[in-house]
Amino acid sequence: MTLRIGQTAPDFTAETTEGAIHFHDWIGEQWCILFSHPKDFTPVCTTELGYMAALKPEFDKRNCKIIGLSVDPVENHAKWSQDIEETQGTAPNYPMIGDTQLEVAKRFDMLPEDEGSEAEGRTPADNATVRSVFIIGPDKKIKAMLTYPMTSGRDFNEVLRLLDSVQLTAKHTVATPVNWKPGEDVIIPPSVSDEEAKTKFPGGWNALKPYLRVTRQPE
Repeated sequence: MTLRIGQTAPDFTAETTEGAIHFHDWIGEQWCILFSHPKDFTPVCTTELGYMAALKPEFDKRNCKIIGLSVDPVENHAKWSQDIEETQGTAPNYPMIGDTQLEVAKRFDMLPEDEGSEAEGRTPADNATVRSVFIIGPDKKIKAMLTYPMTSGRDFNEVLRLLDSVQLTAKHTVATPVNWKPGEDVIIPPSVSDEEAKTKFPGGWNALKPYLRVTRQPE
């Protein structure tokens, strides 16, 4: 299965560090970020898991749940959490999926279907492609996807900014320009006519080009 933005995120049941979950039920009416890791006790991911834990209150403010995934048993996650707290100052405060049979990694198109069905004996290099971020909406559809190599730590401040953008554009008929940050001007998309825009954006807009209309961010 090849995933695309706009498709329904794969549903699954799995064991996590906070008990068994049915993924779509666990998301409920909230937003969700699923971020994956090739293996426990890997250096770059150790820094990421700790930082994400420190940043969790910001995601909570945005009605967004966080869930991690690693191709290792849940018991290993618990041991890894101790290392994360010791080295990063914050232990994971969100569930971590134990994807020991590679089922979730395959459903999210991070590993090919013929990659086997056991995590045991696999090296981080075997799972190198299991290093993605998925932003999923309350409608269970994928809103954004990011994939990184093992050697590059993810910028979760950027993930937070991206979440702000997709939440804003889901609520209002706008797009966000390059390097946009919350509170800055936004773009009226070409799909909105000038007549419609007069109703949607009574404060007006600045038309740099007929197809590039800039307006204040709606509340």
